[in-house]
Parts: sequence; structure tokens; C-alpha cells
Amino acid sequence: MSDSLSLAFAQINPVVGDIAGNVARIRAARALAAQQGAQLVVFPELVVSGYPPEDLVLKAAFLDAVEQAVEELAADTADGGPALLVGAPWRVAGKLHNAALILDHGRVAASRLKHHLPNYGVFDEARVFAPGPVPGPVQFRGVRLGVLVCEDMWYSDVAETLAECGAEILVVPNGSPFEMDKVGVRLERARNRVAETKLPLVYVNQLGGQDELVFDGASFALDAQGQVAVRLKSWAEQVVTTQWRKENGRWTVEGPVEPLTCRDEDLYQAMVLGLRDYVGKNGFPGVVLGLSGGIDSALAAAVAADALGADKVWCVMMPSPYTSRESLDDAAGVAQLLGCRLDNVNIGPAMAAFDQMLAPFFVGTNADITEENLQSRSRGLTLMALSNKFGPMVLSTGNKSEMSTGYATLYGDMCGGYAVLKDVYKTAVFSVCWWRNANFPAGALGPQGPVMPERVITKPPSAELKPDQKDQDTLPPYDILDGILAGLIEGEQSVEALVAQGYDEAMVRRVWRMLDRAEYKRRQAPPGVKITSRSFGKERRYPITNGFTRSV
Repeated sequence: MSDSLSLAFAQINPVVGDIAGNVARIRAARALAAQQGAQLVVFPELVVSGYPPEDLVLKAAFLDAVEQAVEELAADTADGGPALLVGAPWRVAGKLHNAALILDHGRVAASRLKHHLPNYGVFDEARVFAPGPVPGPVQFRGVRLGVLVCEDMWYSDVAETLAECGAEILVVPNGSPFEMDKVGVRLERARNRVAETKLPLVYVNQLGGQDELVFDGASFALDAQGQVAVRLKSWAEQVVTTQWRKENGRWTVEGPVEPLTCRDEDLYQAMVLGLRDYVGKNGFPGVVLGLSGGIDSALAAAVAADALGADKVWCVMMPSPYTSRESLDDAAGVAQLLGCRLDNVNIGPAMAAFDQMLAPFFVGTNADITEENLQSRSRGLTLMALSNKFGPMVLSTGNKSEMSTGYATLYGDMCGGYAVLKDVYKTAVFSVCWWRNANFPAGALGPQGPVMPERVITKPPSAELKPDQKDQDTLPPYDILDGILAGLIEGEQSVEALVAQGYDEAMVRRVWRMLDRAEYKRRQAPPGVKITSRSFGKERRYPITNGFTRSV
């Protein structure tokens, strides 16, 4: 039996499907950990394939490539350097498993198969993986390690079995996506396992963006009393080697304890990392977006500048006859503070062309939302044309309050390849804008100092599609609206429950109907960063054809 262990946390950013690239990332992390004196390097869940691989694992050729990569990584460990704990989709007796593999002495020395397969929210692992048996400990250099793969830590049975079978340290490779307050939830579950087993616990999480998911890292270790003994940074790749000692039958660990980030910083960094990786991993040269002078597009532009650098952010002001001088000045102020390119494309000629084209059909009718939407669609068409011609991805700027209520135009302001504010309520937009104006995020590529004029944050929001228009002509005040929406979406609360909280019943029913009727729009919306506990898309699946709320 050993009384010491050097264990490295490899909090890295894999790319789904990029097996060769992920192998290179694993090797680079191993080399760094070797310099730090590590004996074992622990990587996130399914790091070889990238997480989540979804239906890629249904392709035999993909699984063959993963297994070949694992064998190559295993061969590396014959050099006497650190062993590896890597995650990979792994075939055993004709079944496919989500596996954690220990690679040591030139071979796959041990495997442990994920027992609990999540099948809720954004997860559907039960579709593609078979559950493994409840595992026993792994012997490694004289230490019995209890390996739990991600979801296995959320239940007591696997950890308790490992403890009963003699495990000394619990090791948990993870692919745990970010959502607000998730750090606290993870810590609570980990402490429960420690309390039940009296064993210390290592939690290594993935970093990076993958489609709508973003992974925040924030890996940690708990001592046998459930106290945080090690914590890596959120929102940054790190390879950190920790030193474990066994004294009087109890394992202790030494390593850094990084400070936690605040809610606004987490929200902002999630958008930055999600956008950076979506653009970078998909090979776009940059983004183009409509800069209106309003708060949503200003925040989207700031996130883009911090994610990509100002030189990769192309802002386009597209005024109509209803655009105020104030909006023109504010858009120019945002672009100047960010250092981004700003061009002006007047959509007045497009509006006139549509008016003339449709005049024979619209004769005798009054102007209404149809003409308003033509303005928005003229802007969407303009941005898509610039994207097609020059290559940058169109960045959509709508927020969750708008997406929830349908206060957005299909093929207009909903145009785009990515919607960075898609899961951010309007009240959170205000909060995070104040935060960014007062703070410079770690790792940001944009400018220090304020990123938008204060007036952009304080003026009443308006779509400016008709004279003197304000959002609250159509929507309830955002502080009320967002509370109702959070109750209906994240909480799945009833009308009666929300009324009991003090909301007006007629307003709740109106918001519920708006939420229901806008489902068809959301099905056609671009992907965006998951921020809340229930984002639109995979996580909230309501039928478009739905008679339940029609009579409400």
C-alpha cells in the first residue's frame, strides 16, 4: 500500500469528433503534468471523443477510431511517465458504454463503465449507451481508487459500493454543463458522497463550448470532512498536480484553492466561451451583427469582442425612418468603445421596394405588424447577404424574454447562426451590462473599461419599428415578465401558484398564451448558450400544435 500520490487535474477543452486533436490535447496535458511530477492525470468524461458525442457513437468507424486512439495513448504510457485516466465510448461484449479507462505501463490497465445514464434535460445517454455494473475500486500504484463517471456521483449507490469494497479516494471524471448556480449543486452532491463514505473526492470537469452547452471547468477536491481542499479556476484550461498524503489512515491533499466567480461574471463568461468555441471550432472567420443602439445588440457585440477580438466583430447599423438620432449615436458609441468596425446600411430603399411590390395586394388595408416585420426582415436579409459574401457568421441578438413571448421576427432579427443571449432574460441583460462596464473579464480579448455608453443601459428598450415605440407597449414590465416566465419555464408552475406569489392572474394567463403560441418560432431559432436550468431546445420540448392553453 502507498501513502502518497501525485494526481493531476487536466481541465481541458476537447472538440467533439476531433479524435486526433483530442489525442494531441491529452498528450500536451500529460507532458505538462509530467513536468509537475504527476503519477496519474485525470481527464474529463469522454475526453477522447469529446462530450457529448451524441449520435456519432452510432457509427462503427467513429468507435474504431476512438479505440485506436486509446491504444495509441496507452502505448505512450510505456515511457514510465504519468498514467492516464481518460473517458471514451467503449465496446464491451457487444454493448457500447461510457467508460473511464486507466492507461498505464503501455496498456489499458483497467476500465470502469458508467452505471447511471442521465436521460433528462440536455442529456439522452440512454439512447446510445448501455449501463455498466456498479464498479469496484481500481488498484493504482498501491492506492485503491473509486472511479465514478459523472452522473454516478449524483446517486449514493455507486460511491457506497466503492467504499464498502475498500476504495480510498473517489475520482469523478465529468462532463457537467454550466448553468446558473450549478457550482453549488455539484458541491452539494459531492459533499453528500463524502459524508456517506468518509472518503475524499476528486472532481475533474470539462471546459469549453459545444453547440448550446458550455462547460465551466471549476474542478475541485474535497477532503474527508467535505471541505474544499482544491479548486481550479472557472472558465480557464488548467493542468494542476495535487499532492496526496496518507497520515493516520486518512488521506489529505494539497493544491490551489481558486476563488469563486460571481453570478454576473459566470453568466458573461459562459456567453464568451460559448460563442468563442462555436465560432472557432466551426471555422468562422468572425461575426457580423446588427447594432441598433439598444442594450441587447450592445451586449452581444461586447461578448463577441471579448470572445473573438474586436477585429473579428463587424457591426452594422441599419436605420429606418423610425430610427432615432439617439440610437445612431449610441450605436456609434458602442462601436467606438469596443474598437469594432461599424458600417451604416439604410434600409429605407428596401422598405420602399417592398411597399411598391406589395401595394396591389395591400390596397385598402392599414399599416400594421406586417410592415414592422418587413423592416426587421430587411435587416436580416442585409446581414445574411454580408455573411454570404464575406464569410462572418451572423450573430443574433435576441434575449430569452423576447424568445419566450414571440417578441421577435422570424427571418428578421431571429436570423443568425448563433444567438448568444438566447437563454438570458432581459433583467439579467441589464445586470450583466452594468457588471461588464465596471469589470474586465479574465481572458477577454476586448477592451478594458466600459463597453457601452450608460444611456444604452438606462433608456427604455424599443424595437423602433414605428413612431415612439417602446417594448412595454406590447410586453409587461420586464421585472414582472421575467418573474412570470421563470415560474412557467424553469419552475413549470401553474397559474394559481404564480397568482399566489402576487402576480396578476390576467397577466399570467396572457404571458402563458404568448409563451405557448411562440413555440413554432423557437423551433426555427438559431442555437444559443445554455444559461438557465431550462433552456429552449433539447431541454424544453413542447408541441407546436397544442390545444391545452388555447382556452386559458
